[in-house]
Amino acid sequence: MDNNDYLNLAKEKMDKAIASLEDRFTSVRAGRANPSMLDDVYLDYYGTKTPLKQLATIFIPEARQISIKPFDRTLLGNIEKAIFEANLGVTPNNNGESIFITIPPLTEERRRELVKQVKEYSEEGRISIRNIRKDIIDIIKKDDLPEDQERNLVELLQDIVNDYNKKIENLTKEKEKDLMEF
Repeated sequence: MDNNDYLNLAKEKMDKAIASLEDRFTSVRAGRANPSMLDDVYLDYYGTKTPLKQLATIFIPEARQISIKPFDRTLLGNIEKAIFEANLGVTPNNNGESIFITIPPLTEERRRELVKQVKEYSEEGRISIRNIRKDIIDIIKKDDLPEDQERNLVELLQDIVNDYNKKIENLTKEKEKDLMEF
């Protein structure tokens, strides 16, 4: 492996860690309607556990409302039940043709809880980045490189780690700001 291979491997793994963190951040709702809130809602469809998004069109008619229009209207009751069972903290309203979910505004206390959760996620992201750095350093050491080349690689790797930690910090600040807006 040449020097760039080590660093590219580190960047590739760290990009995945950042993508995973961003994915986790989207699961933290900020009081606005987001179709991804329903990603974990499954219902029994002809004996198969099927994601809601495969059985209905989900769209956002307003900032605090989700509309779910099933392809098969006989599923309305099952969809309502699945949303209740998913324990999302919302109440679905069935109008006979589609289901509407109104997202309640967040309380100050709930916003602070969500910020705490975001900080936990970002710390897990930092830990992931540190573990990747450790793994790459282990690979570098196993390859018995000259001492000065190894030291330079570790310094370059640390620069990359610092950049990714800044990305995590920026993502966290952005999400916190999003959560604390009224």
